[in-house]
Amino acid sequence: MKKLKVGIIGLGEIAQIIHLPILESLPERYEIVAFCDISPRLLALMGEKHRVKNLYAHASDMLDGTEMDAVFVLNNMEYHTECTVAALRRNIHVFVEKPMCVTEAEAHDIIRERNASKAQVMVGYMRRFAPAYLRALEEVRALGPINYARVRDMIGPNAYFTRQSGTHTYRFGDIPAEAVQDRKERNARLMQEAVGEASDGDYAAYGLLLGLNSHDISAMREMLGMPLRVKSATSRQGGRFKNAILEYDGYDVMFETGVDQQGRFDAHIEVYGERKSVLVQFDTPYLRQLPTTLRIRDTIGDALEETVVRPTYKDAYTCELEYFYEVAANGLSPKTSPEDYLQDLKVFKMMMDAIRQGA
Repeated sequence: MKKLKVGIIGLGEIAQIIHLPILESLPERYEIVAFCDISPRLLALMGEKHRVKNLYAHASDMLDGTEMDAVFVLNNMEYHTECTVAALRRNIHVFVEKPMCVTEAEAHDIIRERNASKAQVMVGYMRRFAPAYLRALEEVRALGPINYARVRDMIGPNAYFTRQSGTHTYRFGDIPAEAVQDRKERNARLMQEAVGEASDGDYAAYGLLLGLNSHDISAMREMLGMPLRVKSATSRQGGRFKNAILEYDGYDVMFETGVDQQGRFDAHIEVYGERKSVLVQFDTPYLRQLPTTLRIRDTIGDALEETVVRPTYKDAYTCELEYFYEVAANGLSPKTSPEDYLQDLKVFKMMMDAIRQGA
């Protein structure tokens, strides 16, 4: 088995809790050879902790200075396109965390560069690799006519889970002021390109779609396909809470989401047939061994039978990175491709248009 040499761009919370431990748990597949981060103290600490000697403040320096097969783009979304394109131009495979980018123009840039490269791009949608979700896809396809579906994601702060579980992450206040300002300016420009002139609440609503809700919409699309249109949508509490009705051929999907301070994580997709329903339930990804489960309710004669399926305790992130290995090492075409992500951006636009029309 070929071992892939990988570099990491962005050493924040998600890298520390998820990607670095999993990569190190797959030593037959991956070798971490370089780190890049704009926080000097964090870069030095992570390099020492994970025994990585090649440390860089700039992504281009890392891509030029260290030989690697693949790069993990885990930094802020405003820089995803720049880093992804830079890697592709060097024929380096890319795993880019969601959101892949902010605008449709950026997505087309990535697709064009990928087509000109010898490398692949895979977007980090770990829910779509959870074994319970894959089983749910099979159940929905055998369900027959769909009457209704619901997509829900109501969550509290990630710190609620990490603090109680003893999961510690490092963050230092040494990011250069010019970098902070550059990110702020990029965000304002990209948001305006994506949404147009809008209120702060609308920009916040779009930001939540890009962040948390990209998981929901992506998984919904694989399970049900693209909606015909968004019939209505609302945004409240400064963009933190949204709901929408999405029209499909013969049925509607209710989408609802919110972020508050409650200590719970409720993310699920439920699909209703005539006599049977299928629900896939996701828990917080910040506690890796909380399994994704599948609940099947089936009416057989006079009886209602309910089955709960937990295929494995292997977390979805591990399944995802095993899949990415096949992409980078063996030429598998990723299902979470840039073209696939572009469809999410189109649904986001439908929702934002409906929110603004309703307002």
